[in-house]
Amino acid sequence: MRSTRYWESAAIPELYEWFAAEAEESSPAWARVARQVASTPSIAYLLDTLPPVARQPNLFLGALKFLGGPLDAGISLPDWVADHWLQIERLATTRFTQTNEVGRCAVIAPVLASLPQPIALIEVGMSAGLGLFPDLYSYSWTLDDGTIVTGGTPSEVTIECRVTGTGLPLTLPKLAWRAGIDRNPLDPADRDDAAWLRALVWPGEEVREERLAAALRTVAGQDALRVAGDITDALPAVVAAAPRDATVVVVHSATLAYLPREARERHLALLTELGVHWVTNEGRKVVPAVRDALPAGFADDPRPCFVLALDGVPLARVGSHGQWLEWL
Repeated sequence: MRSTRYWESAAIPELYEWFAAEAEESSPAWARVARQVASTPSIAYLLDTLPPVARQPNLFLGALKFLGGPLDAGISLPDWVADHWLQIERLATTRFTQTNEVGRCAVIAPVLASLPQPIALIEVGMSAGLGLFPDLYSYSWTLDDGTIVTGGTPSEVTIECRVTGTGLPLTLPKLAWRAGIDRNPLDPADRDDAAWLRALVWPGEEVREERLAAALRTVAGQDALRVAGDITDALPAVVAAAPRDATVVVVHSATLAYLPREARERHLALLTELGVHWVTNEGRKVVPAVRDALPAGFADDPRPCFVLALDGVPLARVGSHGQWLEWL
């Protein structure tokens, strides 16, 4: 996963060629669109006029899908982009890449359940807050030998995860309190917010998109503290609001990578000062303490992955959408 600095500074053709390689396996259609963007000066010129923070490919592609544009490369793409540029520009400069992947609950929930119960759960970068309600979904964990472990609540949302090795028990936490922080919290019951989140799911991942839609319906109207603000500046007050008889846990899932390095270091230092437990589900190099504690040879595995960690101690290699978990 590239840092924010790369998205803000790379030339548009380079940026979109990189994204095409990243998307190839999961969404060949988006990979083809990205390569067409990289080779089409008229589109590249428009994208280069965006503010640095709005240059991330997922924003442009999300806007393309949100507005009903072409979902694959083709001769109509340059004209469509030119005709809809003002709408694309508005979305790219007012929306954020707030992908809310509910599948990640399958790998995070067992970590929460391993701590003293009940849990006061705080998610930074909450998006629409789907990660705050792991107890409202159904789970199916498939072990190496084919055994299937099920858990959770009967729900229209079923999360499947393949599990390798031996680690924490595959069970769910008891939640006493929930809070989320985001610079722009989304409302799962809001039509436009839900449509934007669905637009961020790539073509070819329709199963994920349908599960996302079901999760949005499931959590709409559920009670949680939702705080709009900087995830570092707002965190102390949210921690202070948590009930004293619960274990406070701060969760980061594909969030810290979006912070510049200095801001990330400040946030991690604050977690230590606050004395809370913290769970990270981030890229291999995002959290220095986790990166430095990985076993020898970890980086030799070519599979794209996140590292699941508790209080800076790596626990597992996991799929970026929670689709598989490999205990360390």
